[in-house]
Amino acid sequence: MREEFQFWHTVIVRWGDMDAQAHVNNARYFTFFESARIAFFDSVDLRLHNHDSNEGPALVTTTANFRKQVHYPATLEIGVRLTRIGNRSISLAMAAFSEGTNDIVADATSVNAWVDYDKNQSADLPDWLREVLTRHIRLQD
Repeated sequence: MREEFQFWHTVIVRWGDMDAQAHVNNARYFTFFESARIAFFDSVDLRLHNHDSNEGPALVTTTANFRKQVHYPATLEIGVRLTRIGNRSISLAMAAFSEGTNDIVADATSVNAWVDYDKNQSADLPDWLREVLTRHIRLQD
């Protein structure tokens, strides 16, 4: 399963990430996956290419499946893979593994639209982004 992911982001679970049941609160996983998603965007230099533009990514939808409890202290390794490049959006799949194992504790998907922030509407993916994504990332279903 780990071989399906081309980009990795490490998250250290904090004491404050736990809930009253003494495991990581489900809402925290959305923050963990957000951090991995932004790190993935940084890995393709999204901000460098797009620094003078009023366009950029916006999360449209995300889902998560919670598979195993995680308790403090813990380190999670989140794998990210690009699953689709559309006309106006990209889709990602993510999985959080216990550090150094093949144990998936949670997995997620996201659809990220390319947005013209001034017009407050989706826009076509720019050619430079499409080129960067196809050059650096292999699509996997």
